[in-house]
Amino acid sequence: MASLRPFTTTLLLLLLLAVPLSQAASQPPPLPLLQALRAQAPGSWSWRGGPASGPPLRYMLELYRRAANREGRPRRGRSPGTNTVRLVRAASHGGQPWAGRWYVQPLTYRLGGQPEAEHLLRATVVYPQSLPLPRGRLLCALELVATAEAPPVLLSPTTSPPRRGWTEADVTPYLSPGNGSAEGTLTLRHVCVRAGRAAAPPAPPSPADPFLLLFLNDTRSGTLPEPRRSRRDAGMLLHDLPGYLREAGGEKSDCSLRSFPVSFAQLGWDHWIIAPHRYNPRYCKGACPRLLRDGYHAPNHAVVQNLVHQLVDATVPRPSCVPYRYSPISVLMIQHDGGILYKEYENMIAESCTCR
Repeated sequence: MASLRPFTTTLLLLLLLAVPLSQAASQPPPLPLLQALRAQAPGSWSWRGGPASGPPLRYMLELYRRAANREGRPRRGRSPGTNTVRLVRAASHGGQPWAGRWYVQPLTYRLGGQPEAEHLLRATVVYPQSLPLPRGRLLCALELVATAEAPPVLLSPTTSPPRRGWTEADVTPYLSPGNGSAEGTLTLRHVCVRAGRAAAPPAPPSPADPFLLLFLNDTRSGTLPEPRRSRRDAGMLLHDLPGYLREAGGEKSDCSLRSFPVSFAQLGWDHWIIAPHRYNPRYCKGACPRLLRDGYHAPNHAVVQNLVHQLVDATVPRPSCVPYRYSPISVLMIQHDGGILYKEYENMIAESCTCR
């Protein structure tokens, strides 16, 4: 069995990269989403998710569940209103933020490194406006710090009432060139005050840092980035290959959709892909029937080619069974810097087949 493992591993890599196994055999289904996700993968295999947890992760999971179902299919009227949402975490300035009843923490958000194809539509800062304390409440607000000379600008909340305790403040105008912050950064001041009876020292735990949401339009719709070479663990997917290959070499049937589910846990990617847990791209396989029904949506050329094969010249090949209609998939993933990315990938799930 040991001598078969290198061949099996090579076969798996060819499958994931959608490389034909041979011209004569049935080709495995292409998995373009895996190529696109590899470009987003953390560079180090030892990386295990960084600091993306707690309130930012819970917020993005809620956003994802409103926007997509458990299979990753976008819902109609989905709430993000765009195909990409990036969560950017703040870099705090350290020091002692508590001074009596007051909590003041400067925060910097670094915006560099975004792909040129991603165009900003809207930007909001998310924070809890009110938090319970053993003796009263903690009331919080955000101030924009444009320059050292200019006075800070109090940001007004845009969500009323807050969604599950979260408040959003629009900062889109301050990210435009020439308005507000220094190039590539956004500087805020997180200000909170304890309301209620005076609390004895020590000070209560510090509130979670606000996080920045960038709502972006990725104009690379329908294209895939160049895959980046990196190590990965195929895991249990190796055990699925023999069954798949037996099914692929079975008896021919009419052209139809076939299932091919892939688990991100089997690929060893579940430490940075949050949702969905599985991806079923599906593929088309089978012989195109002699009589192409209307349900195949076959073009006239395919109908003529079929007749030529049957009645005139058998060396002319029959039409091929290929996907006809696709649907997108939404993915939620953790990035190497601890940020969280929601992204919708177009044309990733085959929905129907045709002959052409």
